[in-house]
Amino acid sequence: MPFTPFHFPPSLTVSLPLRRYIDIPSFVLANVAVDLEPLSVMTFKLKYNYHGYCHTLLGGIIVGLICGFLAYRTRGTLGRLMDLLKIPYEADLKKMLVSGVLGVWFHVMLDSIIHLDVKPFYPAQYNPLYSIMGHDALYAACAAMLVPAVWLYIRARKA
Repeated sequence: MPFTPFHFPPSLTVSLPLRRYIDIPSFVLANVAVDLEPLSVMTFKLKYNYHGYCHTLLGGIIVGLICGFLAYRTRGTLGRLMDLLKIPYEADLKKMLVSGVLGVWFHVMLDSIIHLDVKPFYPAQYNPLYSIMGHDALYAACAAMLVPAVWLYIRARKA
C-alpha cells in the first residue's frame, strides 16, 4: 500500500487477540519495515520494482527473521513501550522470529490485492490475489479495522 499507516489497524486487529502466540511489536514493526523496499526505490530512484523480493513470501522469511531478531535485540525498549501501553508483555526469541515472518507475510498478502507488481508466490510470476478487491474497498476496510483494533486494545490493557 502506498500509505503504510493503513497496515497498522489490520495488523493490530490480528495481533492483539493472538498476543499469546504473536509478539505484537515484532508483527506490527515487520508489517511496516517491509515498505522500506518501495521507499528505497522511490528515494534513490532505483531501477527496481517497487514491490520486489521483500514483497514475496520467500523474501518475507528473510525480512521477517531480521525484524524479529532486531525486535529481540531491542526487547527492553519494546517491553517499556508495552508497559506504557499497559499491555502485558513477555519477550521470547522464537515467538518474535515467527511474528516477524508472519507480519511481513500479512503485509505481502494485503499488498498483493492491489499491486500487480507484487509476486507473493515468487518464483511464480502470477499474483492470484490481485484485484480480488478494489483499491478503495481495501483502504476502507483497513481504515475501518481501526474500530476493532481500538476495542481489542482496550480489552488487552492491564487492569
